[in-house]
Amino acid sequence: MSTAAPAEPFEHAALFYRGHGQYVAGTVPFVRDGLAAGEPVAVAAPTSQLKLIKDELGTAADAVQFVDMPLTGRNPGRIIPGVLRAFADRHPDRRVRIIGEPIWVGRTALEYPACVQHEALINTAFHGLDATILCPYDADRLDPTVLTDAYATHPLVIEEGHAQASPTYDPDRTVARYNEPLPPPPTGAVLTFDAEGLVAARHFAVLRARGLGVAGTRLEDLALVVAELTTNSLVHGGGSGTVWVWADGQHLVCQVYDSGRLADPLAGRRPPERGQRGGRGLLLVHHLADLVRVHTSDTGTTIRCYLSR
Repeated sequence: MSTAAPAEPFEHAALFYRGHGQYVAGTVPFVRDGLAAGEPVAVAAPTSQLKLIKDELGTAADAVQFVDMPLTGRNPGRIIPGVLRAFADRHPDRRVRIIGEPIWVGRTALEYPACVQHEALINTAFHGLDATILCPYDADRLDPTVLTDAYATHPLVIEEGHAQASPTYDPDRTVARYNEPLPPPPTGAVLTFDAEGLVAARHFAVLRARGLGVAGTRLEDLALVVAELTTNSLVHGGGSGTVWVWADGQHLVCQVYDSGRLADPLAGRRPPERGQRGGRGLLLVHHLADLVRVHTSDTGTTIRCYLSR
């Protein structure tokens, strides 16, 4: 277990704040210091928090990129490639400074495991890169478990203006701990497929979604998600798999299971290299879905995608 910040150019800190005053005191100087150093700065947070920072910065806010995290980062698996690395990669020759608040009051218990894994995987995704990322946590309103997990996923923790190396920093163990088995899907509405059944799997999913009242672009999104996941099963999951489609409240849920093991926890969260051919299937799935939950083991991998209806 590592108990100190890694000796590399990437810095990753959790900021525990209580109330608007501490939030502003912890974030605005961070932004101003970055601007003064000539660093590109981005802030990805809930709308109310963006307003606090913008109001305090005044005209300096014009130099900052602001991202509505509940919109762009609704799916935690989309944040690294679509927000953090997307910003950093636009400035390859400069150190960047980012505020990212992926866990806020209102995140559901269903989303939370993916959020924690996201925070842990930032450390691998940015290893060796010139970047500073600050992740605010509402210490008054979030469950104590969330703060405990923040210690495990951040090498540095800042509270009441004091920074300390986390004594429980262990991102790899945290990713593994939240690799949780998913509840079984409803009975029925299931299809087993192989190489000859890819088209049938897509047709099955689309027909099932139509029967649940899904239409338009969401139906097209589902078809793409199923196509990518079933193709991955053929290539990486033993050549066959099983697909389910059902409704869960306001979401359409699609699940694909196969006998492969997903060995790379950053699969689908790593931006593709320039000129890369293939290897973008899970990246597209994360882009289209509102939430992606994954459980992988030696006996197989389950990928469950939630799309708003």
